[in-house]
Order: sequence, then C-alpha cells, then structure tokens
Amino acid sequence: MLIANRIKVILPILSPLIAIAFALLAGAILILVAGANPIVAYTALFQESLSTYFGFGNTLTKMTPLLFTSLGVLVALRAGQFNIGGEGQIYLGALGSSLIGLYIQGIPAFIHIPLALFFGFIFGAFWGLIPGYLKAIKGVNEVITTLLLNYIAVNLISYLVQNPLKAPAAPSPYSPLIAKTAQLPIILPGSLAHAGIILALITAGILWVLLTKSPLGYQINAVGFNSIAARYAKISVERTIMLVMGLAGGLAGLAGACEVMGLKYRLFEQVSPGYGFDAIAIAFLSRGNVFGIVLTSLFFAALRSGANVMQRSAGVPSTIVYAIQGLTVLFITIALALEYRVKEIKN
Repeated sequence: MLIANRIKVILPILSPLIAIAFALLAGAILILVAGANPIVAYTALFQESLSTYFGFGNTLTKMTPLLFTSLGVLVALRAGQFNIGGEGQIYLGALGSSLIGLYIQGIPAFIHIPLALFFGFIFGAFWGLIPGYLKAIKGVNEVITTLLLNYIAVNLISYLVQNPLKAPAAPSPYSPLIAKTAQLPIILPGSLAHAGIILALITAGILWVLLTKSPLGYQINAVGFNSIAARYAKISVERTIMLVMGLAGGLAGLAGACEVMGLKYRLFEQVSPGYGFDAIAIAFLSRGNVFGIVLTSLFFAALRSGANVMQRSAGVPSTIVYAIQGLTVLFITIALALEYRVKEIKN
C-alpha cells in the first residue's frame, strides 16, 4: 500500500518529464535523419535560449504570452471547461490595449500602463465570456465556440489593421505606434525582455492562491470535479462556468496586451504565432499544476527562442522544434492513458 501511494504521488511528476525526454529522443532521431548531429543541435538550442544574455531575454519574452494563456487554459480546465480559444483572446486583448495606447494621450505611465493592461484583460474576458455564456445558458459545446471565435478574432484584427487602424503610408498592415507612456519597461537592457514576464509570474502566484486557498477556488474545483454534487452544495454551476471562461479569456487577453505593450508597440495583423494553441499543450503537460505551467512555459519558450540558432549552427530546420512540441503532447497523452489504465487495474 505504501509503495502504491508513493507511485501515485510520484507518477504525476515523473510522467511529464518522461514525455519531454522521449520527445527530445524522437527529435534527435529526426535530426539524425536530417543529416545533423543531435548533440550539436540541442547544445546550440538550449545554450542560446537559456545561457546567453540576449537569448535568455528572448526566451523570457516568448514565455510571457505562453504563461498568461496557459494559465487561462488551466483555470477553465479546473472547472471542467476546455478553452481552445486562447489564440482569439490574445488578439482581442492586443486590440484592447492598442486602443488605449493609441487614443488616450497625455497621462503618466503609472496610469496609462495599468489602464491599457486592464482593457486588454477586459477585451479578452469578453471574448471568453461569449462561449462561457453559450455553454452555461444554452448548453453549446465550448470547444466548438472557442475554436470558431479564434477565426473571427483573427479576421477582425486583420480588417482593422488594413483599414481604420492602419498607420499612414504603412508598407504592411499594422497600426501606428502606441504612446510611450503605454509601453512596458525593458527589464534586461539590450534584450527584448520586458516587465510582462514579472506580471505573468505574479499572476501565476495569485492564481495558485485563488485555486488552492480560497472559497472561490473550492467552488471552481467542485464544479470541475462533479457538477451534480456542486449543485447539491448550492454552487451555481452556470455562474461558475461563465466566471472561469471570462477569467480564462482575460488572462489570454493580458498575453496579447503584453505583446503590444512590451514587444511590438503597435497592433500587427499576426499578433500571435500560435501561442494560444501551444498553451493548450502546456496546460495538459503540466497536469493542471500552476508551478508546472511556469516550468513548461519556460521549456516551450526556450524551444521557440533557440530554434533559429539551432538552424544556423547545426543546419537543422527550425520546424523540428514544432515536431518536438507535438511529440511532447503525444507522449504526455500516452502517459495519461497509461496512468488511467493503471488506476483501472488497481480498482
């Protein structure tokens, strides 16, 4: 019994690590097939992204939207909801902060920055609340609605930056620069790392306290664990679903806000290179653990940050990185299936 309990505790920690190890091993095979040396390739990838000043700054920059959005996926999962709409919520958050940065001028940074972040959160929360309302009140599957809303958001931003928000004489679709007072400060001079990563880490800590130490967290977990029992406990399942979907959208909206305010300083047609979809993998890989999400976001950010360096140094296509990400998800899925099978056998 003692051994079984230890396995039960250790397995959720080990399985993501094993999944990553197998994904890197499979990636090494792909690198060999491509005619390169896996050791040289991986050394270049992780050395650049984690041990060099500029590379680590770039990793932190990419980690910021991944962390915010995966926290949004996590909080929805805790209530039994699948938020596949992080990508669209990033776009709406970017729009909200851009509007504040573009059209509100002449106020100090200590007011302008929080205001722009707040509107990024509100716009993302609104985009998350739509599928939350449809699920809670109308019973519409949130996977379908969040996925479809991604396309609406992407095309909405595309229209805006090609027409009313397009910068004068811009060679490609993007808005004018936001006000300097709405721009997040750089935390590592000479790199791309901005204060958004600090906000993301603080948010992760707050969310951990919310989910594990507060009555609201108990309510969210209760709905996710057993919505029927939650109703008997006088918990409003519908209100909780709308709350978590709005919160999930707001967190992803902060990711979009930080991309505009800390990195690009304007609204582009392609706000996100797929961070919303990576966040789904990160949330599942971390097994719903907030601190696991921080580490997994760092891992995925390091892969993205070092991909181009790996391509230049080892002659390996950067697309191998995306194959490794996909393989990681595949192996964690296998690990979850095996865990479920082990529990069935024990029962």
